[in-house]
Amino acid sequence: MKLHSTATVQNQLPLSHQGRGSHAGLWWGVLGVAAFSFTVPLTRIAVGDGNMSPLFVGSGRAVIAAVLAAAALWFTRQKLPRGRQWIQVGVVAAGSVVGFPLLTSFALTKSPASHGAVVIAVLPIVTAVIAALRTGERPNRRFWLASLVGAAAAVGFAALQSGGFGALSWPDLLLFASVIVCGIGYAEGGILSRSLGAWQTISWALVAAAPVSVLLTAVAVAQQPPTGSAPEWAAFAYLACISMFLGFVAWYRGLAIGPMAQVSQVQLSQPVMSICWAALLLGEQLDWVTVGGGVIVVACALVAVRSRTR
Repeated sequence: MKLHSTATVQNQLPLSHQGRGSHAGLWWGVLGVAAFSFTVPLTRIAVGDGNMSPLFVGSGRAVIAAVLAAAALWFTRQKLPRGRQWIQVGVVAAGSVVGFPLLTSFALTKSPASHGAVVIAVLPIVTAVIAALRTGERPNRRFWLASLVGAAAAVGFAALQSGGFGALSWPDLLLFASVIVCGIGYAEGGILSRSLGAWQTISWALVAAAPVSVLLTAVAVAQQPPTGSAPEWAAFAYLACISMFLGFVAWYRGLAIGPMAQVSQVQLSQPVMSICWAALLLGEQLDWVTVGGGVIVVACALVAVRSRTR
């Protein structure tokens, strides 16, 4: 059957129009966040005993994901990005593929998974601000108020768990830096997905970052050959296949359908899920402050995603 046959009409609507009038963007965002929610505790498992260096975990998982992405692009014969799209691919690669995994991997060698999950909770407000600046979306005041309260609660938890604002350590600085670079990568990836496609965006970003990822992985292996138990390698496999690839497919599709600012706030629920996974997988203790804060954060997320955007 030929491509131009009426029986094979392709949907040429941009992603930003395909879900209009429905909650498709939010549901894709929820799916992506659910996949991401395992990232922090599983990174902690991978680097926790020192059998794998944080450099290997942060860069090696990008190499595995790049192989999967390259295979998908090759077998489906995807066209190359054009012109300015390459710049956008580079921004996504720098923020989401290289910057965030490396910074969080180094931070989580010294920081508990639950603490890392809470600090990363400021990511949605950062993504929303960048998205508003890049796309012209104008969420209402209720959205910004809910987002700021959720972010403030997350920062407050980080300070309480660290002994106060004056006691923030270098892992906290790395985590906050990871939030900034990742927010930029998320917003740019959501914009690019509207023209290039969701899975194509993360795939090209992984391929573009592959030379750097391979070099860093080679350095990591030379410095410390990776070893580990079955759970540690299983955690690494999840980080490579889900956190670095399939999770982004769902997440960027949700951001592309949008509204991007609202969909980004779905991620406020990620630290709550991550802390629960950390308690189940790592035996980390849950206290009433964390539980109460989680309720506040989820409530803020619900208010934000229900706000209207101009």
